[in-house]
Amino acid sequence: MLLALELTALASLLVMAVYTLRHLLFALNRLFCPHRMNYTDLAGFHLPSISILLPMHNEEAVAQDVLEALLESDYPHDPGRFEIIPINDHSTDRTGEILDEYAERCPDVKPLHRQGGKRGKAAALKAATSIARGEILILFDADYVPGKSLLKFLAAPFADPEVGAVMGRVVPHNVGSSLLTRLLDLERAGGYQISQQARYDLGLIAQYGGTTGGVRRTALQAAGGWNALSLAEDTDLTLRLAIHGWKIAYVNRAECYEEVPATWEVRRKQIERWAIGHTDCLHRHLGPLLRSPHLSGKAKLDGVLLLCVYLTAPLIVAGSMACMALFVAGRSFLPALTAFFLASTCYNAVGNFASFFEIGSSVILDGAHRRVRLLPLNIGNFVFSTATVSMALAKYYSGRILGRSLPWNKTLRYRNGNGNGNGNSGPGPNGHGNGRGLNIIRAKSVVPKST
Repeated sequence: MLLALELTALASLLVMAVYTLRHLLFALNRLFCPHRMNYTDLAGFHLPSISILLPMHNEEAVAQDVLEALLESDYPHDPGRFEIIPINDHSTDRTGEILDEYAERCPDVKPLHRQGGKRGKAAALKAATSIARGEILILFDADYVPGKSLLKFLAAPFADPEVGAVMGRVVPHNVGSSLLTRLLDLERAGGYQISQQARYDLGLIAQYGGTTGGVRRTALQAAGGWNALSLAEDTDLTLRLAIHGWKIAYVNRAECYEEVPATWEVRRKQIERWAIGHTDCLHRHLGPLLRSPHLSGKAKLDGVLLLCVYLTAPLIVAGSMACMALFVAGRSFLPALTAFFLASTCYNAVGNFASFFEIGSSVILDGAHRRVRLLPLNIGNFVFSTATVSMALAKYYSGRILGRSLPWNKTLRYRNGNGNGNGNSGPGPNGHGNGRGLNIIRAKSVVPKST
């Protein structure tokens, strides 16, 4: 029994050491190494036909902002080259009415109303793809607000015929709403400015995030289309594209602005959905990933670490409990207990979720030095995420054993209301509303400064 506890503690330390080295490598590469070609010089010159897909379920609080922003974009609105397909996915609020109002006024807006069939983002995208006409499918979640030039930045990498998908950078616009939104701003900065960019520069698997990105229609078809059964359709598609030999480009200058969760309960549900969907992709794609002839050894290794990232949470919990049990049992394990405490602190610093090196490096690159003062508080976000992921995976594996499917949960919106998804917006330039999110984006520079 004691031997098993010691092995558990040791395994935890070794796994965290691997993730520590991985994220340290990412930060150092981002700070000191040259960038891989990011195609930004082609923005505005390569303009393929695009279909913009907007999955929406009860999104009346934010639907107008994203539609207004897209209609204001400087991408050519030529017939046959540009269309917006908002998907009303089983909504019970005014989402459908808002979409129909826009369709009457704007010929580029072509709503798809779904009241039957399976609910969820992947199922909605599958239905919309069947009627889309564009060569490139550009995707945004309903709470995202793109800038005027964003579509040109996302379309540019598709000039390379080997690129199957493109991912832009996500930046929270409601940073000042709560302590949680400020912490998530740190997390997003480290995850995109450092981790995504470094993975792309190193020739690893840059992750297509399911929003603020695009996918080539032929690549999507070659990879098998959207998986309507997945809770993490973005990770699922990322792995299938990489396994089939398609490149995924990351464009750090393609910034889009999102509404991050403002309360811990909403954040808990979001993490739970991500952890379950991501881990399900681990069981589905680990074997094909390792057998793929299109990936290098280093890409396969990083792909395994990417797929296993949520399993580190229960491993941390198990390692902590093992060290405590050994200490109580009278074993001379205090050095290991101390080492585990330091290692788990370092894991928060350089491992999963919001990493210290990545956040610190992103602060340097973004020139936003004041936000680094919040970094010590991120230990609370780490503990919360570790506990949430551990409980989510317990629910997931018990569901697998008992044969239960897990539901898809929508993230609550706050932009124009009090969190209940309701609220009215003021008038916009097209005769409809624009809320706080769109006003903030209009005040920002059209071309992002970060590189």
